[in-house]
Formats: sequence, structure tokens, C-alpha cells
Amino acid sequence: MDNFTEIIGFTAAILTTAAFLPQVYKTWKSKDVSGLSMPMLIMFFIGITGWLIYGILIHSPSMIFANAITVVSSFLLIYFKNKYGKK
Repeated sequence: MDNFTEIIGFTAAILTTAAFLPQVYKTWKSKDVSGLSMPMLIMFFIGITGWLIYGILIHSPSMIFANAITVVSSFLLIYFKNKYGKK
């Protein structure tokens, strides 16, 4: 049962992480951050960091995998928002 549970977890992890990456790539290429909300990005970053810590604490490889990548991706969007946003 644990293998089946982790297969579901990794499938969800791959899909949700892959869905987020095009936004990071598009923002990086276009440098257009006008549609990104800094409060949302910060709340999302904190939430994903919480999920990463939770995944580590419960020893869930799928949660660690997905959330580690998404923490980096959301950090990049915060960086791009600061760098390319109107001051």
C-alpha cells in the first residue's frame, strides 16, 4: 500500500510542479511581472516551504521532491518581481 501511495504522490508532485514551471520560464524570458502579486507570491512561498518541512518530517519523498522544486521556482518569481517590477 505504501508503494501505491507514493506512486500517487509522485504523480501529483510531477503534475503540480510541471504546471508551475512554465510561469517561471515565461516570466524569466519576458521579464513581465505585471500580472504577479507580491503578497500572493510571498504567501505561496511560505506555504510551499511549510509543505516541504512537513514532507521532510513525515519522510515523504514525493512531497520533498515536489516542494523543493516549487520552493526554488517560487523564490525565482519573487526575485523576478523584485528585479523587473516597477519601483
